[in-house]
Amino acid sequence: MTEKRNMKIDFGGVKENVVTRDEFPLKKARQVLSYEIVAIIGYGVQGPAQGMNLRDNGFNVIVGQRKPSKSWDKAVADGWKPGKNLFEVEEAVKRGTIICYLLSDAGQLAAWPVVKKHLTKGKALYFSHGFGITFFKETGIVPPKDVDVILVAPKGAGRTVRRHFLAGKGINSSYAIYQDATGKTSERVKAMGIGVGSGYLFETTFKKEVYSDLVGERGVLLGATIGIMEAQYEFFRKKGHSPSEAFNETVEELTESLIPLMAEKGPDWLLANCSTTAQRGAFDWKDRFNKAVKPVFEKLYKSVADGTEARRVIKKNSQKNYKEQLEKELTKLRNKEMWRTGVKVRELRPENSK
Repeated sequence: MTEKRNMKIDFGGVKENVVTRDEFPLKKARQVLSYEIVAIIGYGVQGPAQGMNLRDNGFNVIVGQRKPSKSWDKAVADGWKPGKNLFEVEEAVKRGTIICYLLSDAGQLAAWPVVKKHLTKGKALYFSHGFGITFFKETGIVPPKDVDVILVAPKGAGRTVRRHFLAGKGINSSYAIYQDATGKTSERVKAMGIGVGSGYLFETTFKKEVYSDLVGERGVLLGATIGIMEAQYEFFRKKGHSPSEAFNETVEELTESLIPLMAEKGPDWLLANCSTTAQRGAFDWKDRFNKAVKPVFEKLYKSVADGTEARRVIKKNSQKNYKEQLEKELTKLRNKEMWRTGVKVRELRPENSK
């Protein structure tokens, strides 16, 4: 089948090549991967969603997971059959032709010697995060030269990837080719992107994916958002506002009302449909916040680019007591007055009232 060229879309004056389901439909993706065995290695965050989406879309999928483990039990609960399409990691890597390396970054380091041993000529090594390849000096992950190395990175958590799929929607994903040993990587990676349920695919590199991902998670997606929310809530409380008022003005209105509207219509539509007082305030103050946080992003990007963040992640996440330490941090977070207030606010939503 002759492949159509990628669509060229204008994003705010910058034209990008994207892949959509129109020029690369699911039928074509199935044809491209008809002789492949897709092995999902790891069943934590992305593994379940991508594995089940591929399975439901008609691809030949197996799962490799350590046994015994909670993740193994979860895979069984999700319908994977031990000995049929659920195996321990080494057996799955042996059987697979496209190895989806979806373990955590620390988990990838630990499993790499076993995985590398079975990356035979012509196989494809698939990632959903550019961490292991980009920071190879820290991770030691250097694939053999005779295998394809590709990436599809859904722009959402695994649960969201699965939820969108079940709702008949797609979540946007980036894709990249790091190593083309077979001459088939372009079709392989696009077929995988469509197979896991992407809405559309946009091209990147392994390095750009991990830089943007690490900065985004530490910035707007998680770190900055939670930090700014806590700062505003604590400021309100210091000024004598009640917990309920502080939380509703900081989190509830944003997540339940404004973000969904912004996602649907954009910030210009949102502001056009706010009160004139809110409009004026937003325009008067947004640039001040922009200017205030730019230096933080400069420092953050530098910390990602020079490998500091990667080394910190590897060091922390490779410690034997990592999960215990993480639970302590999560407990400290959830016990803050702000987030305990959030639990009560969610309980009081009409849909949760009995």
